[in-house]
Formats: sequence, C-alpha cells, structure tokens
Amino acid sequence: MRRIVSTWIALIFLAVLPGKPADAQESYKDKTIRFIVGYSAGGSFDLYTRVIARHFSKHVPGNPTTLVENMTGASGIIAANHLYNIAKPDGLTIGAWAAPLVLQQIMGNEAVKFDARKFGYLGVPSPYDTVCTFNDKSGIATIDDWFKAKRPMKISSIGPGTSTSDIPRLLKAALNLPLDVLEGYKGGADARLAVESSEVDGYCGSWQTVETVWRSAYESGKIHAVLQASLQSHPRYKKVPLAIDYAKTDLAKQLVTVADSAHGAQFPYTVPPGMAKDRLELLQKAFVDTLKDPEFLAEANKSKLDIEVIDGPAIAKKFGTLFDLQPDTVGKLKEVLLPKR
Repeated sequence: MRRIVSTWIALIFLAVLPGKPADAQESYKDKTIRFIVGYSAGGSFDLYTRVIARHFSKHVPGNPTTLVENMTGASGIIAANHLYNIAKPDGLTIGAWAAPLVLQQIMGNEAVKFDARKFGYLGVPSPYDTVCTFNDKSGIATIDDWFKAKRPMKISSIGPGTSTSDIPRLLKAALNLPLDVLEGYKGGADARLAVESSEVDGYCGSWQTVETVWRSAYESGKIHAVLQASLQSHPRYKKVPLAIDYAKTDLAKQLVTVADSAHGAQFPYTVPPGMAKDRLELLQKAFVDTLKDPEFLAEANKSKLDIEVIDGPAIAKKFGTLFDLQPDTVGKLKEVLLPKR
C-alpha cells in the first residue's frame, strides 16, 4: 500500500511541474502567434517581421501558426502601448516597435504608456546603421552641399520616437545642418515615396533599407547617400562620411553618441511584461534559432536583409543604460526631440 501511495504522489508531482517540453508543446499546438508591427506594410521593419514569422513556427514547440498585423499610428507608440497594457503575457503576441521610443519614455512623453524596462526582449535581427539620403532633384549629393544649402532641406519622417525624426533633429542640433523635419508619414515606405516624388528632399533611415527596397533608386543615382549617423562606418560604405567627425563640441558629440545608442538596435522584438520566465526563455531561444536557420538565412539573403542577431538579454542591458543618462543631457534631448504642444 505504501508503494502504491508513493507512486501516485510521484505521478501527481510530475504532472504539476512547470516548464516541461511536453507542456510547452501542448500549449502552442493549434495556437497562433501574432506579430504586431507598429508601422505600415512595405517598410524594412515590416519586411524583417514577415520573413521571421514565416520561419518562427519551426522553432517553437507545437509548431503554432504565425501571422503579422500592422498596427500603425503615433510613430509606433500605439503598438507598444497595446503590447504593454492590453496584450496578455501568454506568449501569443510579439511586438515590433522602434527602439527610440525608449528615449521618448525617458524624456517624459505623455503618450508613452509603458516602461521599457519591463518588456521581455527576444532580440534584434541586426544592428541598425542610419544614413541620410537625398533625391537627385534636391541639389544635395555630398555633405558639403548640405552644409552650404541656401534653404532648409525637407526631411520626411514617420514621427517622434523613430529614427526618421530623431536622427535628423539630433543632427540639426549637433551639426547645425539646414533642415526641416516633416512628420506624419505612416511608415518608411510612405516617407521614401515622398522623396522619390520630390514632395520632400531627403530621408534618414537604414542602410538596410537602401540595400533592399530602395536599391534600384540608389544604384541608378536617383538618391544619394550623404551622411552616416552611426559611430562607425558601414563596412560597405566607408566613403560616406560620419556625423561624429563633424561634431565640434562635447554636447554635439554626446547628441550623436546618444543617437547611435538609442537607434543602433532599432528593431527590438518584445513580449508583454509579466511573462513566466520559462516561457520568455523559450521564445528568446526560438527567436535566435530562427535567425540562425539556414532556410531563413537563404530567404533573408535573397531579400538583401542584413542578419547579425543580438539576443534579448543583451538588448535589455543596452536599453537599460539609457536610463542612466545625466539630467542635463536628458534636458537637451527633451528640447530637441519631444513633440511640441
């Protein structure tokens, strides 16, 4: 009788143990994981997400279905707020929003209803290298042309909290470049279309975008790369000058450095706060495994997507350092980047 009782106790104990592979497989079987992209279809963030989603299921126990939804508005804040406040921490919702929104929180943007330190970070597919480009009608083909421009150059932008807005604003403050930022485009695709149609003069986005969806325009000379905002040159574009080389004061150098810190890991994939540790670790591993999957890499290469995965814990640590910025630096950032009422 004692042996029978002991056996039953052991079976009950095993049944309630959390985090077992069988439990995870069962919980994801016949489920759907939804990727929420905070920007319009056709942009580089959207493109990355759709390729990732097509391969993600293979690396999650139970092989759930995946789908991608674009939740645009407020420069990605609507999507990030939704992920933080509405989405359940059940592992079925993954958010894709721009890293510079972390700065918007630090600066006190009232539209931000999240604490970036509490998200669960899965990782970033690649470092983000920002470059400012101009169309061939603007008269700007080099950085010297830009400094000498007789009028402010019109730069298309999604809005505050994205590289398309923050980078040109920081460059204007740091280098005294003549420019005006025109915000309100729903995504990078719309902002680039404005450049191509000469509605505006230029656009500050990623080299990855130039090499993928804007490749033909770049190679044909319809757009010109003028200035890199990253602290180090992109390996394939070393002839394009760096903004940091034109920063003459300590404050100017700080602004360019913050731009790189906040924007260099542009595309974080995150889950709602409060997720169980084992479930978060499962998804973090699935994300990294997906981005190392040979079939995924073949498709990414075909789409000209740079892949150099940075894992979730490293991204969480990187963003955490932004909360240690000195008050005077935060004050200047507020002056430059916070939306004016």
